[in-house]
Amino acid sequence: MDLSNLKPSEGSKHSKKRVGRGHGTGQGTQAGRGHKGAQSRSGYKFKRGFEGGQMPLHRRIPKRGFHNPFRTEYSVVNLDVLAERFDVGTIVTPELLVERGLIANTRQPVKVLARGDIGKGITVRAHKFSGKAAEKLAAAGGAAELIAAHA
Repeated sequence: MDLSNLKPSEGSKHSKKRVGRGHGTGQGTQAGRGHKGAQSRSGYKFKRGFEGGQMPLHRRIPKRGFHNPFRTEYSVVNLDVLAERFDVGTIVTPELLVERGLIANTRQPVKVLARGDIGKGITVRAHKFSGKAAEKLAAAGGAAELIAAHA
């Protein structure tokens, strides 16, 4: 075998369909567009989500309430978890929380909530604290330090 006797496999090459060139071509009259209607006309464009007149999916599905696309989702950590995982005097940062497996990643801002009690004085650096969480940390001899807004 050499380059001189290469040829495409059987049935892989065929001539282009030339539509609208008379009855003899087998594609005359309607040129594969069927009879009448918008889709048979030139310049027809359907809108995004158009399903041929059937009620489109985005209208069939029930919608309820308000969804705020700009809301910030926080990675949540509770005080009882911090109390059992960290020793006295530890400075808890989002990076340390990821390292210990308490939050998944540092892409989301961290919020500390007040579930449970904390008896240790630890410093927690987070993007947000609930009012009670900050009070409980201060009462235990620790500190709640705010980190600048998450980008």
